[in-house]
Amino acid sequence: MSEATQEKTGLGNYFVANYPPFSFWKPEHLPAALRACNSAPVPGTPLGLYLHIPFCRKRCKFCYFRVYTDKNARDIEVYLDALLTEVRLYSQMAVVGGRPLQFVYFGGGTPSYLSAAQLRGLITRLKDIMPWDKAQEVTFECEPGTLQQPKLETLKELGITRLSLGIENFDDKILEANGRAHLSQEIFRSYQWARDLKFDQINVDLIAGMVGETWENWRECVRKTIELDPESVTIYQMELPFNTVYSKELRVLGQEAPVAHEIADWPTKRAWVDYAFDQLGGAGYEVSSAYTVVKDRARCRFVYRDSLWHGADMFGTGVASFGHLSGVHVQNEDTWEQYVGKLQSGELPLHRALPVSKSDLLTRELILQLKTGHVQPGYFRDKFGANILEDYASGFDTLEESGYLLESHGDVKLTRPGLLQIDRLLPAFFEPSYQGTRYT
Repeated sequence: MSEATQEKTGLGNYFVANYPPFSFWKPEHLPAALRACNSAPVPGTPLGLYLHIPFCRKRCKFCYFRVYTDKNARDIEVYLDALLTEVRLYSQMAVVGGRPLQFVYFGGGTPSYLSAAQLRGLITRLKDIMPWDKAQEVTFECEPGTLQQPKLETLKELGITRLSLGIENFDDKILEANGRAHLSQEIFRSYQWARDLKFDQINVDLIAGMVGETWENWRECVRKTIELDPESVTIYQMELPFNTVYSKELRVLGQEAPVAHEIADWPTKRAWVDYAFDQLGGAGYEVSSAYTVVKDRARCRFVYRDSLWHGADMFGTGVASFGHLSGVHVQNEDTWEQYVGKLQSGELPLHRALPVSKSDLLTRELILQLKTGHVQPGYFRDKFGANILEDYASGFDTLEESGYLLESHGDVKLTRPGLLQIDRLLPAFFEPSYQGTRYT
């Protein structure tokens, strides 16, 4: 896609989370997923567990995940029972193969929406089914306004190693305008509680391009983040997938709707992330991907991210969650009724799948690892027997000619401009049959 068509933040997916595109995942491929579940794992493949907690106090206007804001305590109990049933079903399948969990990730929605008692019950029962004593990382996403000190104490006691705080912005007016449930006072209070409890790693999330953001506001957000001094910072550039509140408003009102003029264009968002990377770099942080900086790379390891980007298996549990098992992509039912109903009947809640070839697996790892800003051809030679510099020469040449990539003595690195817009560039490495198609 040309630079000109990317100047304005339009409707559609920008962030590349997986490969091949989700639009190619189909229900007719479910038999392949079940065969993978009932077969021994590929030797040496790490295994992770993702748990989707889909409850929120409010729905953010830019959110495209499957979340619910209208569920009561009984609904939550029903969902958590279904989630535990799903984990139990997987634990009994041959694909586990005695493998310990390398990582566990509680994502959302808002995992911290659950009460301390609900979290204790859920995590205690989960550990009974699939222990994670040997897990290298247990991540838990939090919305600052849902945190109380006793809840954080519970999370620490139950073995959470990395808290990810969805701060997004520090300005109350911007938070409110974008539908965030928390306010700035809750950010500083919850952060201090977490810091006092000495969690191994606290990650702060920011979003470049929220409605109402300006250069002045963005500089202040970066300054306040540096003052907090978290172990890592993740910065996403705002996009408008088709199912967000903002996207629905634009489809109804047209592209000239007032909101369209308040969302920063892509060059501005890239400039904001570039500024943040520079300022954070001056404060002792190091860029570890197109979206993250870390204070100490040796200690702040994103195991969840790096394992998946190097071909790990993962049980994606919860409504609409996706995972990967022995060369097969899988995604769960994306409605509450279908998800809960299948599990109450003792059936895995799978909705669609896609078995992928060795070539597709190679491409998947290549495009995901490019997000780190650096790929090692030797890794792909050893794992896949492939020479990526030859097999993907067209994609590498395109990026190098545009100044987005440097190749020297077999080493491949993205330049800062390339890293800042990597998701726009990745389709250059897609197979022709997957190019120019709808991503989801």
